[in-house]
Amino acid sequence: MPGSNCTRATEFSLAGFSEDPATQVTLFLLFLLTYLVTILGNLGMITLIRASPLLHSPMYYFLGNLAFVNLCTSATITPRILVGVLLGKKGMAYAGCMAQVFTFGLFLVTECFLLAAMAYDRYVAICHPLLYALVMSPECCSRLVTGSYLLGLANGMGQTLGMSSLFFCGSSTIPLFFCDISLLISLSTSDTTLSLLILRTSSSLLGIPSMLVVLVSYAAIISTILSISSAEGRCKAFSTCASHLITISTFYGALIFMYLIPRLDTSRGGDKWAAVLYTAVTPMLNPLIYSLRNQEVKEAWRRL
Repeated sequence: MPGSNCTRATEFSLAGFSEDPATQVTLFLLFLLTYLVTILGNLGMITLIRASPLLHSPMYYFLGNLAFVNLCTSATITPRILVGVLLGKKGMAYAGCMAQVFTFGLFLVTECFLLAAMAYDRYVAICHPLLYALVMSPECCSRLVTGSYLLGLANGMGQTLGMSSLFFCGSSTIPLFFCDISLLISLSTSDTTLSLLILRTSSSLLGIPSMLVVLVSYAAIISTILSISSAEGRCKAFSTCASHLITISTFYGALIFMYLIPRLDTSRGGDKWAAVLYTAVTPMLNPLIYSLRNQEVKEAWRRL
């Protein structure tokens, strides 16, 4: 229980990046450019997929939803970074932190399951091409996407419930640039049993299965590709999932680096650049990766 002399915190302080004015100007310009490219790239991808008949297929249906989730993730995090860097405003109200925990938890898990659905789509296309139209029907794709959002919503509500049970004394400093639930739990002065239970349960029931779907799907895909006799056939099959491989490698790599690798530094200040990778950089890169590597997307842009 919190001490009797403890004043309940109404605001959190975000550590940010640097106090040097020249560095802050550089960071502001970099994050502003990243945010603008993210907005234009993902909105352009969504518009292109909806407008071009060439892209009316399950893979691009998932990609359009991934672009929407990337847009929302960036809008949840990056504007607050820009305000903090430009104005030096490090404080965030308790209600604002609650909202950020909810929205970030929602879109993070939604993206995990969308990437898993895209991996399953590539598995069916490469390993069972004759059954592709039957298995990946519009109804199946719609259920996969809807399920991804519902699981994300369940995670966001669970994380918010866990945070609402926490008590914080005085001024609490979060050693990141956004409200991360795991750091908030470590800063709490109250009983964190419920919050830790929710965090571990959601990680086990939501994070691990989505990652396993990706791993199992690509294990089967690689096995099938290696069994193709011609080098041209192997290259063609691999090219259909190369963009998705780059996306999941960047996304899951940053998450594993931040949350699963043990840290000697308990402040976790070194993790902020890994957090930048999956909260700001990955949402910007995804539409660029699919635009630059995918011939169908290039052709759709040309026709549009």
